Amino acid sequence: MNMRQIILDTETTGLSANNGDRLIEFAGVEMIDRRLTGNNLHLYVNPERDIPDEAVAVHGITLEKLKAMNAPVFAEVAQQIADYIRGAELIIHNATFDVGFLNMEFSRLGMPEVESITSDITDTLKMARDRYPGQKNSLDALCTRLEVDRSKRVLHGALIDCELLGEVYLAMTRSQFSLVDELMDTANTSNNPAGGSQYQIKHSALPIVTPSSEELEEHEAYLQALDKIVGAPCVWRQWQQDTEDKSA
Repeated sequence: MNMRQIILDTETTGLSANNGDRLIEFAGVEMIDRRLTGNNLHLYVNPERDIPDEAVAVHGITLEKLKAMNAPVFAEVAQQIADYIRGAELIIHNATFDVGFLNMEFSRLGMPEVESITSDITDTLKMARDRYPGQKNSLDALCTRLEVDRSKRVLHGALIDCELLGEVYLAMTRSQFSLVDELMDTANTSNNPAGGSQYQIKHSALPIVTPSSEELEEHEAYLQALDKIVGAPCVWRQWQQDTEDKSA
């Protein structure tokens, strides 16, 4: 069965879906079996309210621009969005935010919530925090860490953010899927003369990511905070000292 995933992002008039803010841009980029299909959905939406200057400074979308392009109100595109994401796994950076806005908009129209029409929701922000604790895990920071080119990203925009997030997600999950592929390949090999199947897994070398000076400074500040809390060198420093002593 093919695995269908939608890399999803939204832009809004503000940060609170429960206090009057509305969705103004939706973007979805489809992947099937980890390959981009080109079946993307990108919509601008008239929020039926003003867009504060601080929000415009982030994404560059003004109410005048939306009116000039005759952007539809959400009620006109709600079913199109629901049909597009139906049955797919959603890949979202800070999923609580985007899902919260979509659920608010769907609720206004009496439509089902996102969770009930999709197969799963994967939050890449949570993935990154688990993998890179104590480090910056914004989309920009992840692009830098994983060497994803973000030179075209001047302002936040739902479509460009989806494209970048797709590359970040593939980079963060590449090793686990490579292992699955290798296991599938070896499972198809013939049995050896002794009667047992020979399964040999080829392990790719793990990439070594060199931290930037800014990341090293943040790491040191984090360790100093831990030292202060425990009133002594934290476990990381103790392990580091033990490692240095053994290698000396």
